[in-house]
Amino acid sequence: MKKTSTFQNGLIWFGAGVSLAEILTGTSFAPLGMAKGFAAILIGHIIGCAMMLLAGLIGGRTGRSAMETVKMSFGQKGGLLFAFLNVLQLVGWTAIMIYDGALAVGGIFAIGRWVWCLVIGALIVLWIAVGITDLGWINKITMAALFILTLVLCKVIFFSGNAMVGVGGESLTFGAAVELAVAMPLSWLPLISDYTRDAEKPTQATWVSVLVYGAVSCWMYVIGMGAAIFTGEYDIAVIMVKAGLGIAALVILVFSTVTTTFLDAWSAGISAESLSAKLDGKKTAIVVTVIGTLGAILFPMDDITGFLYLIGSVFAPMIAVQIADHFILKRDRFAVAADARNLVIWLVGFIAYRLLMGVDTPVGYTLPDMLLTVAICVIAEKVKPTKA
Repeated sequence: MKKTSTFQNGLIWFGAGVSLAEILTGTSFAPLGMAKGFAAILIGHIIGCAMMLLAGLIGGRTGRSAMETVKMSFGQKGGLLFAFLNVLQLVGWTAIMIYDGALAVGGIFAIGRWVWCLVIGALIVLWIAVGITDLGWINKITMAALFILTLVLCKVIFFSGNAMVGVGGESLTFGAAVELAVAMPLSWLPLISDYTRDAEKPTQATWVSVLVYGAVSCWMYVIGMGAAIFTGEYDIAVIMVKAGLGIAALVILVFSTVTTTFLDAWSAGISAESLSAKLDGKKTAIVVTVIGTLGAILFPMDDITGFLYLIGSVFAPMIAVQIADHFILKRDRFAVAADARNLVIWLVGFIAYRLLMGVDTPVGYTLPDMLLTVAICVIAEKVKPTKA
């Protein structure tokens, strides 16, 4: 298979970061104000991107896909659980992204949300058909256009309005805000190895991918938060219409949705290959896009905070176990059927995350949960060392 360059990987993750979901989540930070909101976004992304980096390095070092690296900690059968959960997560993300994109575009060109769902879905299928290593010039042109248009959006938001005193909306604690910032990079964590494993320089590509994604994702959060604070408007499409962006707004909304959702669908295909060798990744990705498009047409998906916290509770303890095994304990359980100890530790981490959701800490729930899970892994190995 043709290898991807570090620059290509950077472009891929720039596209992942320019996301309507990130902008919409950013609006939730407005009640904190600009300074505290930005601090929460930054702390959350540092935590989430650090985990994303370590996950990508495992894939880059071993040349395995994200879900194949999971089997190094949980065994062949144990890894299937997370591959299945990841496919479900990615089907959900595909539907949510198409729904958000269609809803926003519908606010500018009201020809029916279902029409825009079909248009966005068709473009994602086109991206999949071209393939990750052959996107080349398509990605370069798309990313250049998105970059310029998001700069225009920043100008409209931050230099055309006045900060509004006492922004309304549900109150959000600082810890909960940090967790919402952690959630986005954490949701990419089970995917990044699917791309770093195919890089010419896997370690370099991983660093560039995470740094580019982290910076762009923070930028999108700040755009969303700024939109709510400076314009008093939580609907990004309305802001674009007021600014007279018109067709430019259409381009931003459609292509930012396509470039992000393509990665969800593509990785769903790769994860499905871990479930069964009979499944073809590219064909599965197309099926996932079709299911996601239908889901976006049929079901409302306006509030995704519960979905984001669920992702955190599943994948934070999973990567914590992987980090402990790969970087600290040097354990590799790829050859065994299932590692019962690690599965139990993951379950403890999952339950701990759900309990921590009731406790407001300055660093959210993910970091304490992962530190606890790593500690349990190390103690368990000390008490009963793994037989070689």
